[in-house]
Amino acid sequence: MHAKFLGAAGMLAISALLAGPAMAETTKIDFWFGNTGDIAKRVQEQCDRFNKSQSDYEVVCTSQGSYDASLQNTIAAFRAGKQPTIAQVSDAGTLDIMLSGAFYPANKLMADMGYNVDWNDYFSGIKSYYATSKGDMYSFPFNSSTPLLYWNKDAFAKIGKDHAPATWEEAAEDFKALKAAGYACPLGFNISRDEIWQYGEQFMAVHGEPIATKRNGYEGLDAELVFNKGLWVKYIKDLKGWYDNGEAVLKSKETGQTFVEAFAAGDCQVILTSVGDHGNIGRTAKPGMNWGVAMLPVYAGTERKHSFVGGASLWVLSGKSDAEYKGAAAFFNFIAKPEEALEWSTVTGYIPVRNSGYDYLVKEGFYEKAPYAGRELAIKSLTASPADDAKSYPGIRLGGLLQIRQEMANGLQAIFINNADVQTSLDEAAARGNQILRRFEQTYKGKQLP
Repeated sequence: MHAKFLGAAGMLAISALLAGPAMAETTKIDFWFGNTGDIAKRVQEQCDRFNKSQSDYEVVCTSQGSYDASLQNTIAAFRAGKQPTIAQVSDAGTLDIMLSGAFYPANKLMADMGYNVDWNDYFSGIKSYYATSKGDMYSFPFNSSTPLLYWNKDAFAKIGKDHAPATWEEAAEDFKALKAAGYACPLGFNISRDEIWQYGEQFMAVHGEPIATKRNGYEGLDAELVFNKGLWVKYIKDLKGWYDNGEAVLKSKETGQTFVEAFAAGDCQVILTSVGDHGNIGRTAKPGMNWGVAMLPVYAGTERKHSFVGGASLWVLSGKSDAEYKGAAAFFNFIAKPEEALEWSTVTGYIPVRNSGYDYLVKEGFYEKAPYAGRELAIKSLTASPADDAKSYPGIRLGGLLQIRQEMANGLQAIFINNADVQTSLDEAAARGNQILRRFEQTYKGKQLP
């Protein structure tokens, strides 16, 4: 029996040695994000690639249904002590989480976990939007985009044009000509909270105009909205004129077709939307339809400035274990690889966030391939002027920006649906938005912007 016992023990020891590496416990980390639809599938694919690339960590990626839901669910989970390790926060929610203090700064995380990150490799326009005043990166830019003008080349050929409008004056003539040529929707647009970004903030960005004082909020929580005092007022008046003439048409889920769907179907000839939609439009465009993209138009005589980055960044939340933080750092290191930038840009339309990623795409001939040609214009738009240019703005750093966008949308709804006076409606929207800013300022009274 003694011999048999030793034999069994020996076998168990050998089995344990053989099984050791395979049985090592995998650390699971939760990653909550707001993307839905096709982009959500692409996020999951990236998570799967990371999980297959190593065996120490498993990132569990879960869509929360929207950017807003992702932020609100993360806040609620944090209060209950059930927060994810990684949370995607949209550009609009940056200041809210930055002042919460409930995160592990990205630059500190990577240094603590032994990764040497060249933070200056990020495009300046992307870095400036998310960095502190000292240039420290508290989060990782993830799905980054900026808007472009999409145009139907076939329709433009019928009005004798072989290029997209570079100015709004030229665009006005094009819309008129397209309407006269029998096109029912020269410009498709939407004025909901989630779709006015390209018509509001980005318009002001490329024209070098502020949305708020204090350098769009970067210099203090006491900023005040001023979008009702500049060139944007003229633009909304022009847009309303095109709408009244049937040259611009509201397209949304409520009307049965979003403006992106309408463009892909050939029903609308021009739209303004994110470069992130480029991949989806390429997959869903009407067979044989020739289309292209261009930078956003500006009014004649304007010295073009850089557009703002949109999309979201990834934040690591406090209150998690060292093992989970190591997993988060490993995941960030993985998605930062140039090869991942190529895969991500290929399947989504989102742009690489680093110079090295962009250089890798150029080296691989990415932008020379028909389905992806034109996406480089998003980089050109983001870098049209230096991020520290005194005549342009690094981004928008306002508390409650989602709510402010809603008030801007409410103002536009009054103008386009109820025929309210443009100036009065924008004045009232700014006043409501300033109330949001004052409440936010009171909430964080005494806090300094990082």
